[in-house]
Amino acid sequence: MNERRYFGTDGIRGRVGDFPMTADFALKLGWAAGKVMRRGGAREVLIGKDTRASGYMLESALEAGFSSAGMDIALVGPLPTPGVAYLASTFRSDGAVMISASHNPYYDNGIKIFGRDGQKLSDAQEQEIEHYLEIALSEGSTCVSPEKLGKARRIEDASGRYTEYCKAALPSAISLEGLKIVVDCANGAAYRVAPAVYRELGASVIAIHNQPDGFNINRDCGATSLESLCAAVVSHGADLGIALDGDADRLIMVDHGGMEVDGDELLYLLARQSKFAGYQGGVVGTQMSNLGLEQALAALGIPFQRSKVGDRYVKELMDKTGWRLGGETSGHLLNLDYAPTGDAIVASMQLLACMVKEGVSLQRAKQGMIKKPQTLINVSIDGESLDEVLASHSVVQAVKDIEHELGQEGRVLLRKSGTEPLIRVMVEANEELQARKAAEKIALVLQAY
Repeated sequence: MNERRYFGTDGIRGRVGDFPMTADFALKLGWAAGKVMRRGGAREVLIGKDTRASGYMLESALEAGFSSAGMDIALVGPLPTPGVAYLASTFRSDGAVMISASHNPYYDNGIKIFGRDGQKLSDAQEQEIEHYLEIALSEGSTCVSPEKLGKARRIEDASGRYTEYCKAALPSAISLEGLKIVVDCANGAAYRVAPAVYRELGASVIAIHNQPDGFNINRDCGATSLESLCAAVVSHGADLGIALDGDADRLIMVDHGGMEVDGDELLYLLARQSKFAGYQGGVVGTQMSNLGLEQALAALGIPFQRSKVGDRYVKELMDKTGWRLGGETSGHLLNLDYAPTGDAIVASMQLLACMVKEGVSLQRAKQGMIKKPQTLINVSIDGESLDEVLASHSVVQAVKDIEHELGQEGRVLLRKSGTEPLIRVMVEANEELQARKAAEKIALVLQAY
């Protein structure tokens, strides 16, 4: 099969109003996905969204497309991506769609499609949808006969069901009473659910960025912009802060001193807790996971492997190894004992349980892992094949020289951008200055092209 044209590592995404984030495209995508699902005997698809104003337009277009293909539709309204995946399984839907551009600004949006098990579609399934999508774009979509058109219904208690599911991820013997938590909802899909979950489990909750207006999602808030959360944790004297992104599949935390605790550190805590509870497997990270994570896991006797960047690739390697834990520095955390996909609120339940059980602060809990200083430089390459540049003798030799210089206490990674003529140079070392100088040496070699 050909490479996917529209689906990226996390669905289809773009600026609203520009192809492919248009109503016409969404209608035809709904028809194409419905066509593929109906061939497999499917009858109903569940559709959720985040808080972007454009979600109304895309939701209506997708609904029309699925209906024209003969698929019934269940609408759940604003709900986190993992909540949509969970409800797809709970309601025994044959598939699900999430309308969200995750951590992107309001003017972007995206469409993610899940299978009946709540997991992301395989490359082959996405390619099959793209086959029918190309037909719809070039020839127009068809419509089933009137008596076979799909019907739509709205699920009124979707957020309540998902709230109870998240609460169940905290062991029954654990209470959050006595904890003061600041929750940054990113003005996104979890603006109601997240504060409710922590409050109902006993915590004192200060919710911030929980007033979405359709345009303020991820704006100077959430998992990609921690300044206001850090300040709020300190000013309120809170025990910790929890930052979600627009669709609540990313989790970043802040300790009581206002310091960030990123996805690598959180994954370490999850792995350590699981190890103490008898987990015998390993952990999957990505090419960008900090070397400090790998070394800290090795000290605990926990195997570690790296996948390509992207939570779908983390999940694929987890399936291959049979391991139950994985994640990314950005805060996508997967624990398959609790959820089939990355779920920020569910992951936070295990981390809070770890703190309560051990009777320690988040700051104290993460001390078993020491992050390596990391430098990242983007180098523009004009008029040359990125693959040929990466394979050139001078670049390969420069990397070997730096790796020899760093030894076991550092790491070099060169990655080509999938969307721009860039090569990303990442170096980790014991000292920040050492990492920066090493990255600059490699960048100079690349800049010669």
